Amino acid sequence: MSLITLLTDFGHQDVYVGVMKGVIAQIDPSLRVIDLTHEIPPQDVAAARFNLLNAYPYFPAGTVHVVVVDPGVGSARRAIAVQFLQGFLVGPDNGVFSGVLQQQGAIAAVELTNSAFWATSTPSATFHGRDIFASVGAHLARGLSLADLGQEIDPQTLVKLDIPSCIQTESVITGAIQYIDHFGNLISTIPGDLVQGTHWAVQVGQATVAAGRTYADQPMGALIALVGSHNWVEVAMNGGSAQQALQSQVGDPIQVLRDYTP
Repeated sequence: MSLITLLTDFGHQDVYVGVMKGVIAQIDPSLRVIDLTHEIPPQDVAAARFNLLNAYPYFPAGTVHVVVVDPGVGSARRAIAVQFLQGFLVGPDNGVFSGVLQQQGAIAAVELTNSAFWATSTPSATFHGRDIFASVGAHLARGLSLADLGQEIDPQTLVKLDIPSCIQTESVITGAIQYIDHFGNLISTIPGDLVQGTHWAVQVGQATVAAGRTYADQPMGALIALVGSHNWVEVAMNGGSAQQALQSQVGDPIQVLRDYTP
């Protein structure tokens, strides 16, 4: 059975997500649709990038990932579809796919200029998720060729988000907070592969947070640094929110102190 995922900033108060699913069902009611999340903060393209990056490896080859976090909807930004090793990406060309494509690379990409595969030839200037992306995603999941969807474009021209790489020295790894999850965990740009054991700590703001392996390695209400399930170094609070405790924000600097001794 063909599979489509949806990732948006639409929330669940309004009908927007349901309408997109209705468009897909009109094309083929047998298509399976999985909601990754619809709780991306409004217009937060970087958060969408992070969540898609950490979700796509767990889906079968051929999955169509439709992402609608689109602050530039109706503007000159391109609507695109991209084929990569594990499937397809459909959405705005604003950097939401740059994390996946940095890992996987694009096989081919098109701008969605063929209105024959849109829900309407006169799309709303404010809801391309309904009028273009959901419909295109459904047609791809049914086996339509990428080339039929529009004009081929050079994958190298796709928008990339500027997510700084971490910098290493013998004693310190410097990165930044790239995402704050629902629990208030501060997820850094430092890959977990760069730290070993528990003889390290994280410096964030004025706090130095010792490393552990699980959240329960510290008592309730205490901060801990660890490698999360996404394989990024994070700072968490057992039973609480590290973000609230430290008043940290996305983009704030964060450092791993190697060979840390309390």
